[in-house]
Amino acid sequence: IVPSDGVADDLIAHFGVDPGQLRVVCSPIVSPRLLELASRPVQHPWFRPGEPPVILGVGELGARKDFETLIRAFALVRAERPCRLVILGRGRRHDRLRALAAELDVADDIDLPGFRDNPYAFMQKASLFALSSRWEGLGIVLVEALACGTPVVSTDCPSGPREILQDVDHARLVPVGDHQALALAIIETLSSPPDRRALQRRASAFSVEASAMGYLRAMGVDDAVPAPLAAEIRSAG
Repeated sequence: IVPSDGVADDLIAHFGVDPGQLRVVCSPIVSPRLLELASRPVQHPWFRPGEPPVILGVGELGARKDFETLIRAFALVRAERPCRLVILGRGRRHDRLRALAAELDVADDIDLPGFRDNPYAFMQKASLFALSSRWEGLGIVLVEALACGTPVVSTDCPSGPREILQDVDHARLVPVGDHQALALAIIETLSSPPDRRALQRRASAFSVEASAMGYLRAMGVDDAVPAPLAAEIRSAG
């Protein structure tokens, strides 16, 4: 059981796994608990009413997330309109990212406040979520942002983002490492954001209920689930 078609393709191509032995089941990401956490206030001055739009990134400050490309893209966006960038997470590249922001003369509009145990509140209050990764297993943060009703832009990295955003109208995927394309996608999305409810509907495919039923189907027992257990799955969180 794998979380995305891309992971399944890798197992088939590189390890010779029989496709008939693979099942793709969505990860259990969206729950009532996530939505409750998202509704909580954010203690950060940039998220107050009347402040410029905030672009958000979340993840380890390492090579895979490629926040350098996001910062380079942000510098181009900032030259066009007032906005700010917040990147939640910690990692070895923190100082390198701060130095890059200074080099591009956008350090005053970028904050790297470190790890936060409730990133969902930041997601819900952000104007846009950006994923700049070079590779992912799925891209869970994209689903979390969609569940919060937040517009997203993403690199078309292997694997996950294309699958997650395939049914999202006007979703913008850009080549990996292309900061100019990422900047254009951010500008276009900020200028014409999609409907928040449509984003949340897409995220519902990754709910605890949908994942649980997916696992049951993969094991061939979904038709045998007792009604009380089925009801419990539907209310899981």
